[in-house]
Amino acid sequence: MRNYVIIFSVLVFSLLLNACNTQKTNSKEKRSSTQDSPYLGQKTPGLIPEPFAPGLVTTDGWENCGGFSPDLKEFYFLRQAEEKDEDDKMKLVVVQNNNNQWQKSVVSPRLGTPFISPDGKTMYLSRKYRERTHNGSWSEIRKLEPPFDSLPTMRLTVSSKGTYFFDEFKRDLTGDIRYSRIINGKHEEPKLLNKKINTGKSFHPFIAPDESYLIFDSTREDGYGDSDIYISFRKQNGSWGDPINLGDKINTNAWEACASVTPDGKYLFFNRNMGSKDYENVDIFWVSTQVLEKLRSKQ
Repeated sequence: MRNYVIIFSVLVFSLLLNACNTQKTNSKEKRSSTQDSPYLGQKTPGLIPEPFAPGLVTTDGWENCGGFSPDLKEFYFLRQAEEKDEDDKMKLVVVQNNNNQWQKSVVSPRLGTPFISPDGKTMYLSRKYRERTHNGSWSEIRKLEPPFDSLPTMRLTVSSKGTYFFDEFKRDLTGDIRYSRIINGKHEEPKLLNKKINTGKSFHPFIAPDESYLIFDSTREDGYGDSDIYISFRKQNGSWGDPINLGDKINTNAWEACASVTPDGKYLFFNRNMGSKDYENVDIFWVSTQVLEKLRSKQ
């Protein structure tokens, strides 16, 4: 009888040990899924655009203007209310990495198009901004200094030098892109970019941190239908090159817009209308920035 008790005890101990090892293995797998891919644990794309984080970010609804913080631990985007009991307003949403788990939460109602500065210290929201506090949270909403606080801006981005690049949206549905450098510690009066970039329908600029290129969307005769995404590379003499359409892998006969590049420079994010002309289903796509480098080599 004693032998049976010993054998039974050994079996129980073995089962418990295996269960613990399995739990540890599963725990390691969960941790590695986010550690191996900092982009919300997603498998990274190649030269063909793919919807970003289906179910977590991209849904059958409306998601727009996504972008990471410099440490890749936060992903911000705009979305339409998903639940029936929510109001119909747009919201600013963040997906954060907490203890190796990605968690989504609402930051606030939409107050502008989010863009985080290259140093991670400021979140620009079109004509407003927030600053990162000492505990990692964001400050209260503040207005930009004049004249930027009153311009009809849809999106404002900033380079590592502090230069603003932003669009001015007009009531007749036209718009142009302007810039403002820091001169003697203050932003200069906004200036229009050249007519190659500005055709009256140029919006949502993204300036590279080193100002080596500018990405924007525009409706043009050489496009594929609705708004397309273009890139202009800065020449050695400081001038801007002719805008280049990103091609039929990025642009379609639908609306593509609001492009940006991840802080590590590896991936291009942009929006595409997957619904009707009512834009009820706008998705966030991403693709390798090799598509941009191929265009640079052709210039």
